[in-house]
Amino acid sequence: MVQSINTKVDLVIDATSHMGISDYGKIMIGDKGFEFFNDRDVRKFVQIPWEEVDYVIASIMFKGKWIPRYAIQTKRNGTYTFSSKDPKRVLRAIREYVDPSHMVQSLSFTDVIKRGFKSKFKKS
Repeated sequence: MVQSINTKVDLVIDATSHMGISDYGKIMIGDKGFEFFNDRDVRKFVQIPWEEVDYVIASIMFKGKWIPRYAIQTKRNGTYTFSSKDPKRVLRAIREYVDPSHMVQSLSFTDVIKRGFKSKFKKS
């Protein structure tokens, strides 16, 4: 069994990890960090201490009405993508431990297309 890094837990919620094949489990947000535990395989887990979190990136659609997924970008180990039952509640719990200026919105589909055209036709 995996030992939790948290001493006090603020939120536990059903979630999906989108790293390779989707894994179903639970997200645990506490005083020491962000944790994801797989329901079926105890060896598949993610533990991210708050000191290691660089940015929290939320994919926002329909002017904030729907948040399909969010990602946690770490300082050394890359980006981890998750989705959950109540993403607004999860992001509010994360905001207690991560600086709100490090919680950003991902680019929309049209923003990605605009950047592509600008880089394609940019003078060298």
